[in-house]
Amino acid sequence: MEKTGISVFLLLVAVSYTLAKDFTAKNGAKRDTKEVPETKPKLPQTLSRGWGDNLIWTQTYEEALFRAKTGNKPLMIIHHLEDCPHSQALKKVFAEHKEIQKLAEKFVLLNLVYETTDKHLSPDGQYVPRIMFIDPSLTVRADITGRYSNRLYAYEPSDISLLYSNMQKALKLLKTEL
Repeated sequence: MEKTGISVFLLLVAVSYTLAKDFTAKNGAKRDTKEVPETKPKLPQTLSRGWGDNLIWTQTYEEALFRAKTGNKPLMIIHHLEDCPHSQALKKVFAEHKEIQKLAEKFVLLNLVYETTDKHLSPDGQYVPRIMFIDPSLTVRADITGRYSNRLYAYEPSDISLLYSNMQKALKLLKTEL
């Protein structure tokens, strides 16, 4: 019985303290300096995942393939991980590069944080970041690669000009080959 009484008393003290704290904060009284500062609300996650919020991104691989074929546009697939420092560094440079953002409007865009079941999208391994191009005939463009021989589709932030030229190449091949 005594333990129950003490528990109820402690509960009432905690509730009273919380209510008093809320009341004084709302009425302009000095706030407790030990409180954690308020943070801005986190914006909802978009399909861009930070790679270009003004661009139109597809949600699934299947949707991207359909849009590429029906819209006669090349598809650019970015494989990355949210907690990978290399992916984060490339994302930052990609999102800040004005010419790439403008050129990307001519592509069907998809960024994946998971692997697909299509083995054509990992011909030399499942590493990140990895950027691949697929033409509207749904052919993976093995001739559009990065500068590494052991990771053909890898790009680093210092390779951003190569990525830009590869995007131009994908659009040029669209006009000349298809």
